[in-house]
Amino acid sequence: MKAKSAWVGLFAILAATLMNLLDSTIVNVAAPAIHAELGGSYTALQWIAAGYTLALAIGLLTGGRLGDMFGRKRMLMIGIVGFVAASVVCAATPTIETLIVARVIQGLFGAVMIPQGFGLIRDLFPPEQMGKAFGVFGPMIGLATILGPVVAGVLVDADVFGTGWRMIFAINLPLGAFALLAGRYALPAAAPGQVAGRPRTLDLPGVVLAAVAMFAVVFPLVQGRELGWPTWTMVLLAASVPLVGGFVVYQIRRRRSGATPLVELSVFAKRSYTSGVAFVVVFFGAIVGFSLAVGLFLQLGLGYSPTRASFTMAAWAVGAFLGSGFSAGSAAKLGRRILHVGLAIMTVGAAGVYVVFERYGAEIGTWTLTAPLLVFGLGMGMIFVPLFDIIMGDIEDREVGSASGMLESIQQLGASVGVAVLGTVFFGIARPTAHGMLDADTAVDAAIAVTLLTIVLSVAALGLAFLLPRKARAHAAPAEDTRQPELALAA
Repeated sequence: MKAKSAWVGLFAILAATLMNLLDSTIVNVAAPAIHAELGGSYTALQWIAAGYTLALAIGLLTGGRLGDMFGRKRMLMIGIVGFVAASVVCAATPTIETLIVARVIQGLFGAVMIPQGFGLIRDLFPPEQMGKAFGVFGPMIGLATILGPVVAGVLVDADVFGTGWRMIFAINLPLGAFALLAGRYALPAAAPGQVAGRPRTLDLPGVVLAAVAMFAVVFPLVQGRELGWPTWTMVLLAASVPLVGGFVVYQIRRRRSGATPLVELSVFAKRSYTSGVAFVVVFFGAIVGFSLAVGLFLQLGLGYSPTRASFTMAAWAVGAFLGSGFSAGSAAKLGRRILHVGLAIMTVGAAGVYVVFERYGAEIGTWTLTAPLLVFGLGMGMIFVPLFDIIMGDIEDREVGSASGMLESIQQLGASVGVAVLGTVFFGIARPTAHGMLDADTAVDAAIAVTLLTIVLSVAALGLAFLLPRKARAHAAPAEDTRQPELALAA
């Protein structure tokens, strides 16, 4: 492929990736404005975030394999069309319920769209140019992570054409249009087929079992507080255990019958991988749940505008960007110790946030949280880059595709659980007022409780990190690497 076409194709993939990154974070800024216009319960605000990540977690179990079966370019195009269509529904929705459904559809199409990127980049560029391609891709993703929430805050406050918060979803229209046009022109339409020994089949019963088990965990955690924790929520939560057991039994039987299972269960025989799964749930649950709670506290509790809240939290994203850059250059030398360093710094940052909340209460200023959030983000960023490669340090080559795909799905499940648990703690303490806001004093108490829980989870992750392999995986089997492009940069 000509060099110019290859770079156009790269930017098409980047545009698709940016849509997912933006829609994973900007809702945290826009949620109060959505609530003010559409109404609904505070639990519905949790579902706007959790519905997306839960659908993404379920879809990612098969998203990569769909590209293997039907062609990566084709599935990327289908994913983009579906994602943009769901974004239009989000932007035009008249009710909070429709918005939640559209967010779930976004997550499902995101799971079809995102896993195709890394394989397409490998198809676009020869090995000697891969470094240059990812050298552009990585910083652009980092920049989007920093600017995404800020842009969301500005768009909500600017009220472009009277659209308010709806513009955060409408912005996917130009991004999606560019990705479609550039992708159709520049992306290689390689014939679909068997990749790295994977047969052209889908384990749909396995996906259904996994989806039901995930739903049984997340739904009662999100909905229970609003309903007063009826007995059935506890029963559903308890039912997730036998559902997981049923999934495991089915996967074993599928393997014995000669069919390809959804998950290579052999990876769970390794303590390092099982510990890594627990680490991913705790770590991503903490950071995603904490992010949502802080954003809601600033706007609903303290009355910050979306722009002011997004600029206040921008220090977090800047710290993550700097931390990722540091670990990219030192992770190979430090190995597992980089996780310990990052988690220690994260814990210090969260402790700093706690001190600010305790000292200033409802009188917190815009710049008061800058330093602790910067420190928290710095530690968090150090963990992002090497995490998956460290967890898979003991995984065999034949298990890499299944292990990495499962980790990516569990990452999104952890995010959903974090939104459910920390969001429930926050709204369980904060008390609403007659004007749709939260009582400032109880909101401060809620923010303090969530911060303390985040510190506990950070310390728990620090303990789990000692069970992970000391060194990262030297290399992954390229053809089987199904991670999202932004996570593949960690390799």
